[in-house]
Amino acid sequence: MWRELAPDKQHRIAVDGYHVAAYEFGEGDDVVLCLNGGPGLPCDYLREAHSCLKFHGYRVVAFDQLGTGQSDRPDVPALWDMARYVREVYSVMQALNLGKVHLLGHSWGGWLGIEVVLHHPEAIKSLILENTAADMPHLIQELHRLRASLGPETVAMMLRHEAMGTLEHPAYQAAITLLNYRHVCRLDKWPAPVARSLSDWNMAPYVAMQGPNEFLYTGNLKDWNRTADLPSIKVPCLITTGQHDELTPACAMRMKQGLPQAELHVFPNSSHMPFYEEPQAYYPVLLDFLRRQQNRGGE
Repeated sequence: MWRELAPDKQHRIAVDGYHVAAYEFGEGDDVVLCLNGGPGLPCDYLREAHSCLKFHGYRVVAFDQLGTGQSDRPDVPALWDMARYVREVYSVMQALNLGKVHLLGHSWGGWLGIEVVLHHPEAIKSLILENTAADMPHLIQELHRLRASLGPETVAMMLRHEAMGTLEHPAYQAAITLLNYRHVCRLDKWPAPVARSLSDWNMAPYVAMQGPNEFLYTGNLKDWNRTADLPSIKVPCLITTGQHDELTPACAMRMKQGLPQAELHVFPNSSHMPFYEEPQAYYPVLLDFLRRQQNRGGE
């Protein structure tokens, strides 16, 4: 079960002329490298949810992506690009001499994880895709379906404000808040690490790459689709999602159909954060998958 732990080691790693902050928990050769969601969020929420894996024999590594947390925060719009983030992940892996890793990507971190394994397959033991997708146009269709559940009048109001650019209007923000509580985290009180990450959100990379909120994709990733490339990912994959997830079970199923060695687990009482919403179910699934990779030698 998750808990907040002080890192055993902290690092400043040079990447393309800037520095990112990395955090390590535990030691050993079996490494779980965590890629958090966003873009633009510090890694607190995912780091604190997975640092406890150190007590099960894993070396856990997380880092604040450039522009977030304790990493440098340049105001350079050209930096918010998928290819640069892939270089960043690989630079962290090399700087910390991680060897082959279990790559765990949540949400945007899952999109990034898919790109990393496609570019550096030799560096990955297994891939854990949490609450994510590989086909952005399909995800956008699913988000429209979730929005429609608010009713036609509310949807019309949202579309009007999106067309006018008045996204800060209280009515629009109320609709987004309701969707967040339905499909991002269904807990009445969001855990402290989640609140901490959200309170330090750098919106520049988020808006540039995704859009102004979780339910409107207008950024440079809106057409991103790796479905055709999934069959080339040969490592074992665990896909997790919540029944009520904004990145829906349909998105998870589309990934499973394309990946040669994939298994899918849907948590029935969760949305986008099963590690906080349903920890008693989440951790056994994750630990079982990781143990099976040890038994098969990580090949």
